[in-house]
Amino acid sequence: MNYSADLKKLSRHFLPTDFVITDWETLHPYLINLDEREINSLADLEKWLKDASELEAVISEDACWRQIKMTCDTENKELEESFNYFMMEIQPKVQPYSDKLNKKLIEIPFTQKLDADNYFTYLRNVKKNIELFREINIPINAELNVMQQQFGAISGKMTVEVNGQEYTLQQAAKFLEDEDRSVREEVYRKINKRRLEDKEALNNLFTSLLQKRDQVAVNTDFENYRDFRFKELGRFDYTKEDCFQFHEAVKLHVMPLVNQIYEAKKKKLGLDTLRPWDVEAEPAGIQPLRPFKTGEELTEKTIACFDELKSFFGDCLRKMKELGHLDLESRKGKAPGGYNCPLAESGAPFIFMNAAGQFDDVTTMVHEGGHAIHSFLAHELQLTGFKEYPTEIAEVASMAMELFSMDKWNVFFDSPEELKRAKEQQLERVITIFPWIATIDKFQHWIYENPNHTEEERSAEWMKITDEFSSPVIDFSGLEEYRRYGWQRQLHLYEVPFYYIEYGIAQLGAIGLWQQYKQDPETAMNNYVTALQLGGTKTLPELFKAAGLQFDLSPGHIKQLMEFVKTELESL
Repeated sequence: MNYSADLKKLSRHFLPTDFVITDWETLHPYLINLDEREINSLADLEKWLKDASELEAVISEDACWRQIKMTCDTENKELEESFNYFMMEIQPKVQPYSDKLNKKLIEIPFTQKLDADNYFTYLRNVKKNIELFREINIPINAELNVMQQQFGAISGKMTVEVNGQEYTLQQAAKFLEDEDRSVREEVYRKINKRRLEDKEALNNLFTSLLQKRDQVAVNTDFENYRDFRFKELGRFDYTKEDCFQFHEAVKLHVMPLVNQIYEAKKKKLGLDTLRPWDVEAEPAGIQPLRPFKTGEELTEKTIACFDELKSFFGDCLRKMKELGHLDLESRKGKAPGGYNCPLAESGAPFIFMNAAGQFDDVTTMVHEGGHAIHSFLAHELQLTGFKEYPTEIAEVASMAMELFSMDKWNVFFDSPEELKRAKEQQLERVITIFPWIATIDKFQHWIYENPNHTEEERSAEWMKITDEFSSPVIDFSGLEEYRRYGWQRQLHLYEVPFYYIEYGIAQLGAIGLWQQYKQDPETAMNNYVTALQLGGTKTLPELFKAAGLQFDLSPGHIKQLMEFVKTELESL
């Protein structure tokens, strides 16, 4: 299959070219048409599917733009109202039609004649959606969609003052790399103290979200929200037991490496005790890595880096830049975090992040760039539903790009010494991220298995799990109050519940692809592109296989991959 970054917006055949969603009244007739249309042949069915897909793309992209604009400026009431209007007034009226159309598709006799190779995962998703749909959940989901965004509004207002200047928490994080230990400690405490000011608001928000999510699960005849969400996320290929096995494997095979990394850090800094504000620091006299100054420079350097890997990758970012689909720099009033938002109709996605000139921002940018390439590669697929790929393969796309691109990071770093430090930090992070993934995932299992817990019990359980996956090398004494609320900084808990184990599964896939890349870059690149072009038309194990990978969460497999990363780290 050919691919190009010069994507054309999908042409419309069902909706008028100038149609824009303004209210329910203008949208409704198209849904009625699809619902009432007679299907008398396979050709009729294929035409109907294309029309439904076109409408789906328009609705999806409209919702995405409302969310993008709101996260770029959380203080703009008009943008917030536009998003809320869609979620409260339009989306709830669309959902019953989606269910009707799903049922219609499954009941049409011609559906059985569709090519099983292309349609198996699509129809499996449709059946899953029918199974989970309950009219009673529509208003609850509408409220959830709006409430989840409050996390960004609360966090977007958080700032601290350092040396008489105001910084967002993302911008202030660069001081945690300062060679002056007292500056690091001061800023660490300021950031955490500022978070604590909103601990009640964030606790209350989370409790409300939890209650509503639990209600959705109960309404759908599930024992708990975890079991409901596994089904909703389409986790057909692994179970909660696999997640528990993953947590144990992290303790067994990853924690010893994490401890070694922190012991080496302590020695390098010449410290008797390693404190949390030392983890990102360099020894005195060594300046922190500052790979770029502005969002513009970050864009240009990432394009140059991607060009070196494969010109198509650079072309994707150039296209996004030309369309104005990048908002990279941190500022007050902007929601926290980073994302790549696929745009179903226009094709070229949108990258949002909070860059502050740090090395971390480079990894975020190439990570989101990997997601963006996935969006470009899947755009040519025939139906919008074909482009809904599993989140686990989506994260392989982004995490593999972090590792592939390391070879070309000389565009960010002038000296070989700085490049070596950047690669070391990246490979250390590949290892040290696993305990945090296990912590967040294990915490969510507990939360949703015990939905009626108190805030006190929540903090206690969080501390218990955090201790399981914390390195004894780091001394946290006297910081208990900050740690008790450490979970509140994790956006996923608020906005995309149960989305986190994906990073662990994907990191295993990304390391596997990087192993291939070290042996034969061209084969690895081809496997990467081949798998991503399939979108969601294959099962998760089949997508891994297309990338030349095993879908394997066993402790033995995790151990082997960790040893490979350790060897690579030592060889630097």
